[in-house]
Amino acid sequence: MHFKDRLREVLSVNEPPRKVAMAFAVGVFVGMSPLLGLHTVLGILLAWQLKLNKLVTLIGVYVTNPWTIVPIYTFGTWFGARVLGMSHIMPTVDWRHITCKMLFNEFRHLLIPFIVGSTLLGVVSAVAGYILIYRAVIHSRG
Repeated sequence: MHFKDRLREVLSVNEPPRKVAMAFAVGVFVGMSPLLGLHTVLGILLAWQLKLNKLVTLIGVYVTNPWTIVPIYTFGTWFGARVLGMSHIMPTVDWRHITCKMLFNEFRHLLIPFIVGSTLLGVVSAVAGYILIYRAVIHSRG
């Protein structure tokens, strides 16, 4: 399914614009959250708990997908490092003699910047997503 098809589905939901926009925003926030592997389940649970449209929430969740998740999480980690005042984030790694244990140890210091950055990026993206979808729903119903 292409982006335009997903957008048409979101815009065609027969609910108040604020509820459609909120469902999408919640999905975007969850999709950008550092809880990798739990996005779909968490999106459905939050939509159910908040009485939001599950389809629209999942469309928001899937803003992050195999094509977008690496750049999103990379930017989120960089952003988190900047917010936390870290200037040097990339360790020097001997890639010829790499082991899983060494890789984990070398990159462990990026866990907190990853959590902070992707959470903040999720908040900003959710707010932007809410505004864009709200306006698009209003405009489409013209």
